[in-house]
Amino acid sequence: MSTATPSTPTGLRVFADLYRGRRVLVTGHTGFKGSWLCAWLLRLGAKVTGYSLDPPTDPNVFTQLNLASHVTHHRGDLLDRARLASVVREAEPEFVFHLAAQAVVRESYATPVETFAVNVQGTVHLLDALRALTRPCAVVCVTSDKCYENRHWNFGYREDDALGGHDPYSASKGAAEIAIASFRRSFFARHPVRIASARAGNVIGGGDWARDRIVPDCVRALQAGQAIQVRNPQATRPWQHVLEPLSGYLWLGALLFRPDLAPGPAEALTGPFNFGPGPEANRTVADLVQEFLGHWPGRWEDRSDPNAPHEAALLQLSIDKARALLRWAPVWTFASAVAQTACWYRETATLSGDPTGLTSRQIAAYESAAAEARLPWTLTWGVPVGLPAHE
Repeated sequence: MSTATPSTPTGLRVFADLYRGRRVLVTGHTGFKGSWLCAWLLRLGAKVTGYSLDPPTDPNVFTQLNLASHVTHHRGDLLDRARLASVVREAEPEFVFHLAAQAVVRESYATPVETFAVNVQGTVHLLDALRALTRPCAVVCVTSDKCYENRHWNFGYREDDALGGHDPYSASKGAAEIAIASFRRSFFARHPVRIASARAGNVIGGGDWARDRIVPDCVRALQAGQAIQVRNPQATRPWQHVLEPLSGYLWLGALLFRPDLAPGPAEALTGPFNFGPGPEANRTVADLVQEFLGHWPGRWEDRSDPNAPHEAALLQLSIDKARALLRWAPVWTFASAVAQTACWYRETATLSGDPTGLTSRQIAAYESAAAEARLPWTLTWGVPVGLPAHE
C-alpha cells in the first residue's frame, strides 16, 4: 500500500484533507485496529510512525497488509519509558492515536498485573512524553466501552457515567480514563497538545485473529470444518465494523487540530467521546454468529459455562455526545458490518486473495456510504457544516 494512493477513488476530501503530509504517531499499530487505522492514514497521505510490540498473533493483519514497508516501524514496549519518549521526540507528531493495550478480557484474568501496567502506566508514560512537545498536536487516547461501571442497564452509558469494571481489563480501562483526565487538566490546559479520549463498542472486521474473540473463533472453526464454540450466546454487545470507530477517531483528531472547523463548541472537544453503533446493532453473540453463518455456512454450539470468568452480559453505549458535538454517526448497519467482515475473511483465505486491495476497497466503500449520508467529515470544505441529511 503506497502513501501515494489517492484519498478516495471518488475524489472526496475526507477529514478536511488534514492528514495529507502530516506526521502521525500510532501506538499499537501492529494490532487489529491499529493496522486498519494505519491503512486508512496511508490512503489519506499521512506520514505514519508506529510504536508497538510485535504483532500479537500469527497470522496478523499488520503482516497481511505489508504495513512495515510503508510506516516508520518502531518495536517497543509502553513500559519502556525512555524508548517511548525518544520515539515521540524523533517523530515530532502532529497527531497521536494511542491504541496500544492489552485488549482481551479473558487474558486480563491470566495476566492482571501486566494488564494494569500496560493499560494504565503505559498510557501515563505516553502522556508524560507528550508534555515535551512544543508544537500543536492532536491526541486521541483510545480506551474501551468497558471502562464504565456496568450496571446492566437497558440503555446506553454516557460519557459522564461512573467508571469502573468487574474484570481487570475493564477496571484498567476505567483507570486509564482517570489518568488521561488528570493529565489533561494538570498539564495540558494551556499547552499546544490537545487531548481527547475515545470509547468504542465491540469492533468486528477482517484481519482480527485474537484469541477469545467471537469473530476470529468463528473463522478458525469454519476453516477447520468444525462447529463454532460459543461461550456467552446471550451476552449483548454494541457490534460495529472497525471502520466506524476509526472514522470517529480520525474526525475527532482532525477537529482537535483544527477546532475552528468543529460543528460544536471547540472547548468541548477535549474530553471523552463514545463511538458506537445505532440501537439496531445491539445484538446478542448468538445473533452475530447466526448472521455470520449466513455468509459462511456452518454450525455453532452453545458452550456456556457458569464457572467461566465473569464477562459483562449487557452493554450499550450512548453516542449522543458525538452526534451533537462532532456530527458523527455510524454508517453501516449490523448486517452490512457482518457481511463486510465475512467477505474479507473468505476472499483473503484463497491463494489469490489480496488483503491490501480488499481492505482499500472496503475503506473506499465506507467513505462513499458516509458521503451519501452527508456526514460532515466527507463534505466539501469551505462551506458551513450542517447536520447529516439522515438526521
